[in-house]
Amino acid sequence: MKVSTRSRYGIRLLMDIAFNSHGQAVSLHEVARRQDISLKYLEKITRILKQGGYLSGKRGPNGGHRLTKPIEEIQLGEVVRLLEGDLDLVNCWMNDNPCPRMDNCKTHQIWMELTDIIYSRLNTITLQDLIENDVCTLSTEA
Repeated sequence: MKVSTRSRYGIRLLMDIAFNSHGQAVSLHEVARRQDISLKYLEKITRILKQGGYLSGKRGPNGGHRLTKPIEEIQLGEVVRLLEGDLDLVNCWMNDNPCPRMDNCKTHQIWMELTDIIYSRLNTITLQDLIENDVCTLSTEA
């Protein structure tokens, strides 16, 4: 299991908007600058987050992006699933050609349980938790 930059940057994007909105829409250009992330890449992530119902956006001089849900309702597990699809420790049962040994595999169950544990934990963490606990730096500005 490896969490891609899409999920990591998507969470940073949501945190930045939450932290810097102050009731106003937040410019994606500003998020890109503060987070040192490519604007083009953020635009791709933003489209997915809009489709998932986490962001709304408006173009133009007073445009920008806003969260569509309160920060206490945005669970990391949901965001990661939206941006990644399912993150399984092994994919022997998730593809079109499942492993022929799956039915007799002695380790299959543990990998499924560990995947469930990871998502269960991620679902207990909200955007609010990250922001209030100051888990990571929200801005690259001094």
